[in-house]
Amino acid sequence: MIKRHEEMKTEIKEHMRGGAKQVVMEHIMDNGTVAHCRMFAKLTLEPGASIGEHQHTGETEYYWILQGEGIVTEADGEKHVKPGDVVITGGGASHAIRNDGTQDLVFMALIILDK
Repeated sequence: MIKRHEEMKTEIKEHMRGGAKQVVMEHIMDNGTVAHCRMFAKLTLEPGASIGEHQHTGETEYYWILQGEGIVTEADGEKHVKPGDVVITGGGASHAIRNDGTQDLVFMALIILDK
């Protein structure tokens, strides 16, 4: 099976999880179509945009940074992320991400449900 790019849905989320500006979500697969997966999408945050702090209980979220740079906030503070980095949040932990750079911050987001 091949899912063509033009078949993927794009969604604009304003102030996602209480964050600033908007997030562009390109759903690689529709929610509920991949076993044990709640979300598989490419997210784009323009400069100044953010996703507010949110918790992951019963699931683990992975952010794979593809382009740009940003700041991830976790329980132990703020951390700089850049292309190639992977952010892993699960087990009831929370996180937030913001684009404090000058170019778009683009990353893949994958949420896997705990068994």
